[in-house]
Amino acid sequence: MKKLIQNWLEIIPATDQTIVLQEKLSRELETLRSQIWYRGDASELHQFFKQLQFNSGGFWACAPNTNKVRKIHSGLPAVIVDTLAYIVKSDLDEVETDSEEWEEISQSVDFLNLVGKAVADTLVNGDGAFKISVDTALSPYPIVEFIGGDMVDFETSRGILSAVIFKTVFTVKSRKFILHERYGRGFIESRLYDGSGNECPLGTVPELAEIPPMVEFDGDNIMAVPLKFYDSKKYHGRGKSIFDGGKSDCFDALDEVVSQWWDAVRAGRVQKYIPEDMIPRDPNDGSLMSVNSFGTEFITVSSVRNENSTEQPKIELVQPKIEYEAFVSSYTNALLMCLQGLVSPATLGIDVGKMSSADAQREKKDVTGNTRNTITTALETALPKLIEAVLKTYDNIREKAPGNYDTSVSFGEYGAPDFDSRVETVGKAVTYGIMSVETQVDELWGSSKDDEWKADEVSRIKSEKGLLEVDEPSVGGEP
Repeated sequence: MKKLIQNWLEIIPATDQTIVLQEKLSRELETLRSQIWYRGDASELHQFFKQLQFNSGGFWACAPNTNKVRKIHSGLPAVIVDTLAYIVKSDLDEVETDSEEWEEISQSVDFLNLVGKAVADTLVNGDGAFKISVDTALSPYPIVEFIGGDMVDFETSRGILSAVIFKTVFTVKSRKFILHERYGRGFIESRLYDGSGNECPLGTVPELAEIPPMVEFDGDNIMAVPLKFYDSKKYHGRGKSIFDGGKSDCFDALDEVVSQWWDAVRAGRVQKYIPEDMIPRDPNDGSLMSVNSFGTEFITVSSVRNENSTEQPKIELVQPKIEYEAFVSSYTNALLMCLQGLVSPATLGIDVGKMSSADAQREKKDVTGNTRNTITTALETALPKLIEAVLKTYDNIREKAPGNYDTSVSFGEYGAPDFDSRVETVGKAVTYGIMSVETQVDELWGSSKDDEWKADEVSRIKSEKGLLEVDEPSVGGEP
């Protein structure tokens, strides 16, 4: 029947085709590109894109590095990452755990700054992992570091993490060696490889001579916690950098617009044309002297030395016309492409919406909130695992059986109204009589005050308003 319908409709089946696609960059080069964008060095950007095998025709790859072309980097990638990391770090409210030692450990590892570094590195590299190590010579507490995704590999079995491999590069007499530390459940395995991938004894590197190849500890936990915010579509199980997915081309276009803009400003400087007869001369040898724009107010010329000229010589000022509106429009569009889906211009202090309404500005600011929520959601899962692993490691240091800890991490509300706005809102609710005193105090002060202070504040307000609580009167003389 199918053949009959095809013959009747004269449908010719499509022929199978084989399409071969070659990736432009490996994952290592993509990570390096993101790191170079974040570092923001124009010289590094020029060298990196010039050496790429596949030339995309972008600004950094094609523009020559000469004095005639000033290649300017906007610095926007670093501003985006640092701003998001600061927003998330500053919104970390509190860590709740049933361990009494966590406060001291938190101060030892500088937990707040560790979270900020982890957010920034993960946004740039795509993923990474917290690494827990023990060195009692340096600290009696566990040492926690965050290693970016360029020096981390993950081993998974059916989607479940089984081990984390940390890589460290050592150089001995101009030879490079890579240490692979395999963090598994209840063990840490160390192996050393040379530049060709051949395994070498750990003693080849003097710093690793005293490290045992295998260390086992009590418990089935891993002394490492992975972290990622976005899943990569190209590399299964790995994270995606916010500079991937076309953002690199957008940053390249923005730098091109900025460079062309300032090149036009340089070419549009005021040019001063002075006739030779009007240039002062050295009284000693008669040579032309340079005119000081700051010190020379006027030049006196008695007569025209050129006999064939009938025109009086004069100084002419010429300034080319620069189309600033076109550059501003191009800059704004390129900037919005860079920020699209990541942060709002208002978050970075950039005013590009003078013609937008207040509602439109608030909707744009929601983009930053969405990105921030994506980050905090991943941290609310990873940080409790990290704290639990640190506490279990500390138990092993003290030769105690690793315990079970109940831990949670909470973040504040992004874009919460300021104090004046809260006072106005709460004041209206009090006027309408729809909010209790307890709710007023809680809404006004939030988590900035503890429960004891709030209870005293409620009692004070009730006392001033005459809303004192009294015991219920007795009935029939009964107490």
